[in-house]
Amino acid sequence: MSPLSVLFSYARPHRGVLLASLVLVLLAGGSGLVQPLVAQHVLEALGTGSSAVGWLVLLTALVVAGALLTGVQSWWQQRTAERVVRDVRRDLVHRLIRLRVPELDRRPPGDLTARITSDSTLVQKAATEGLVQVANGVLTTLGAVVLMGVVHLGLLGVTLGVLVVVAVLMGFVLPKIRAAVARAQESVGAIGAAVDRVLGAVRTVKANGAEQRETDTANQAVERAYEAGLFGARYVAMVSVLTGLAIQAAFLSVLGVGGALVASGSMTAPQLIAFLLYVFYLASPLASLASGLSTLQQGLGAVNRIDEVSRMPVEDDVDGPVGPPATTAPPRVEFDGVEFAYPGRGPALRGVTYTVDPGTRTALVGLSGAGKTTMFALLQRFYEPTAGQVRIDGVDIATLPRAEVRKRIAYVEQDSPVMAGTLRANLLYAEPDAAEADIAEVLRVTRLDAFVARLEHGLDTEVGTRGVTLSGGERQRLAIARALLRKPGVLLLDEATAQLDARNEQALGEVVEQASRRCTVLLIAHRLSTVTSADQILVLEHGLVRARGTHDDLVRTDPLYRELAATQMLVPGDVEPTDITGVAG
Repeated sequence: MSPLSVLFSYARPHRGVLLASLVLVLLAGGSGLVQPLVAQHVLEALGTGSSAVGWLVLLTALVVAGALLTGVQSWWQQRTAERVVRDVRRDLVHRLIRLRVPELDRRPPGDLTARITSDSTLVQKAATEGLVQVANGVLTTLGAVVLMGVVHLGLLGVTLGVLVVVAVLMGFVLPKIRAAVARAQESVGAIGAAVDRVLGAVRTVKANGAEQRETDTANQAVERAYEAGLFGARYVAMVSVLTGLAIQAAFLSVLGVGGALVASGSMTAPQLIAFLLYVFYLASPLASLASGLSTLQQGLGAVNRIDEVSRMPVEDDVDGPVGPPATTAPPRVEFDGVEFAYPGRGPALRGVTYTVDPGTRTALVGLSGAGKTTMFALLQRFYEPTAGQVRIDGVDIATLPRAEVRKRIAYVEQDSPVMAGTLRANLLYAEPDAAEADIAEVLRVTRLDAFVARLEHGLDTEVGTRGVTLSGGERQRLAIARALLRKPGVLLLDEATAQLDARNEQALGEVVEQASRRCTVLLIAHRLSTVTSADQILVLEHGLVRARGTHDDLVRTDPLYRELAATQMLVPGDVEPTDITGVAG
């Protein structure tokens, strides 16, 4: 759809109120249109010495009625504007939260947030105020033109000649406003992206003394927004200048020609005064028309950015109720010839095939960038494989709704993110109706019970933005407790004990071992001490499974695994360490 069609689509649900608002505007404008004619009769009555009281009363009534109608119309319009922006923001929030992960990976969160805030405000004004102003300006101007023709056709021709010239000039200026607004809104999004980047890693920024560098980067975005805003402001100012010039030029032209007509006797003085009052009256509808067109152009510039969100691919199968699984037994997980590559990068997985038997623990180990975390992302359908199948209990998960797939899986991420809010809200994030007995049990097995008992407000303690008041180990244990509370069929642990001390690591290892009796466990580990008792260990390298077996088997048969184990002093012997730096797999 064209930007204008999209804009109309936002206004369409409120068309009844907008039409009523327009009627009030026209009635108020009509009262203004009649006033010069009434004023002409007042002047003629005064000139002939007859009574002008009736005309004065009518003129006063018209003024009061116009003011009251304008007030009611303003309230209706503002209320409708708020409803429009509410609908736009609801739609944006709904879609942004459901955007597919690859789309979110490509776009800075600050820019997406700007579309909900500043862009939606421009659309709000355009879909209500802009449309009403344009309609009011056009219709009221037409009404004024008709009545000016009634007063004197010759002077009407003079006035229209001036207005046509100005309208042609505006035709060149108005499209520039849309382009300028699009640039400005992109710059505002860049500011949001820059600030979001800093606030998301504020401790890193401060620890490295990078405040000034980050300030300079953000200021560059601010400067670009400022320049883009000035670019648009120039054209908006030009519209105001042209509108003022139109009225002034029309007034002077009418005054000159009309004065000559009065002097020649072809026109009376009250007629000229009435016509001049209409010229002055034109200032309001023309200003309304110019303002409405400017607002529309600004809104159309923002509509392009909002409409872009509506074209982004979303996960449309994550809503709605999900029934219980056909069986509560731990499922089998299979990767069959799976291939995958991130956009613009080489293959992350190359024909990976393996099976995880129900109720067992399988560990994925290997150098960073081997493809371990990518497997977890594919298993949860954050991404789709370019070839091959991922199956749960023999069913290709690509044929299942994402909601159903993710309902059966609990995922503990590597950095264990915590949401702003209370400990309880984070713990119950995936299972809001969990029983108190189950909550107490997961707190006990993750050794969070003693920590919670020391807090004045217990589970109702606020954890701060991104869980800033918790230690790394506390965040990690909270994430594990949250996962266990779901009682999942498949448990994914991405380096889940990396920030735990040796005592808690051992305790969590026992928890994982117990969990594998009622769910299938896959875990990524760089600390091999956490996976030596796993039922199966897969050694990955460059997107391939190079070896599989138990810890003892791999120490004997696979040089890479034996080297990794030796560097962590899990086996004796002198082994040169392999470079294990790189991008997380």
